[in-house]
Amino acid sequence: MPEYIYTALNTTGKRVSATIEAASPELARHSLREEGYTVFEVRAPALMEKSFDIPFLGKPKAKDMAIFCRQMSSILRAGVPVATALEMMEQQVDNKQLRHAVFEMKGDVEKGDTLAAAMGRRKRIFPSMLVSMVAAGEESGNLEDVFIQMEIYFEKARKTRSSVAKTMIYPCILLVVMVIVLIVMMTSIVPMFTETFESMNAELPKITQIVVDFSGWMGHWWWLLIIIFAALVAALILFGRTSRGRHVFGYISRKTPVVKKLVTRGACASLCRMLSLLLASGLTLLESMDLAAANMANIYFEEAVRAARAQVVEGWSLNVSLRDTGLFPPLVYNMIAVGESSGDLQGSAEKLADFYDQEVSDQTAKLLALLEPFMILFMAGLVILIVFAIYLPMLNMTHAYDQYLN
Repeated sequence: MPEYIYTALNTTGKRVSATIEAASPELARHSLREEGYTVFEVRAPALMEKSFDIPFLGKPKAKDMAIFCRQMSSILRAGVPVATALEMMEQQVDNKQLRHAVFEMKGDVEKGDTLAAAMGRRKRIFPSMLVSMVAAGEESGNLEDVFIQMEIYFEKARKTRSSVAKTMIYPCILLVVMVIVLIVMMTSIVPMFTETFESMNAELPKITQIVVDFSGWMGHWWWLLIIIFAALVAALILFGRTSRGRHVFGYISRKTPVVKKLVTRGACASLCRMLSLLLASGLTLLESMDLAAANMANIYFEEAVRAARAQVVEGWSLNVSLRDTGLFPPLVYNMIAVGESSGDLQGSAEKLADFYDQEVSDQTAKLLALLEPFMILFMAGLVILIVFAIYLPMLNMTHAYDQYLN
């Protein structure tokens, strides 16, 4: 449905400018008048005013969301109404999609919607956990405290991703160098020797023939390699979004040595961090588990949390329910048991989250430390194999010549 920009006086007499979806400008005016608005202008947005919704470009990062939550908390704590706070935020937000979302939310709130409802209509920008916490904060009157908690959550997520990104730099450089070396050798160096081999008119060893044939094929069909690689990546991404794909990749990650520890600890950190934040915001345990399950990266842990929730509904304690899934380590359900017995489940979950966040960071560093020498050895082995394949015919000829002289 087309989107129109309107300028009008709302029911309180305040001049507002926002967007509305309608089949035509006339129907947009009619809808606004029915809501009690005095309409001045309804127009189609200019090209530069349109919001181009490209899923993989411009989406707010954890840093953007942390800054947004921090600024919202500060403004609301000063006693500023939500609609005015959003108007102020619109001028401060750097990310284009987030700024456009804030602009639209301001219009929704001015129409009488709650902030949580306005956020809920923009699920691609605002995660479900933030929306639920804002809804709980509006009900309890502690909206500014909710934004402080979410700022902490997004900031921790940013630091974790930043740490992983830093440790990934060296392996990525090695991978790029390996690919460049392979391309240079197969497209520049091997063809130089191919002419020599052809002039010799001798039968080449099997390994040499394979290298020569691949070099010739790569020189003519390099573009096909790019297409195949891009298609393979796209197919894996699309397959990973299906239920079967999530189960396949989830199973592989849970069974792969070294990686499975990282996956388990990451799932524990995610579950405990979300339980801590959601319980602190006033949501019930069942509501918190619903949201925590929906945000689990590995589908097996998502299903485990949902199974544990079902047991909690039946009257079992959370620690027993998590233990029965067989996926969470003893430390998790033992600390949860302590929290349940002491009445401080939220505090126990927060301590577990801090512990497993550090464990994830340490395990990631160890994994990449193991990966680096493996990549170096693989690159060296590949280069040695190609060099050996090139010089093998020459060595054979030298050996045959020596035998002839003797």
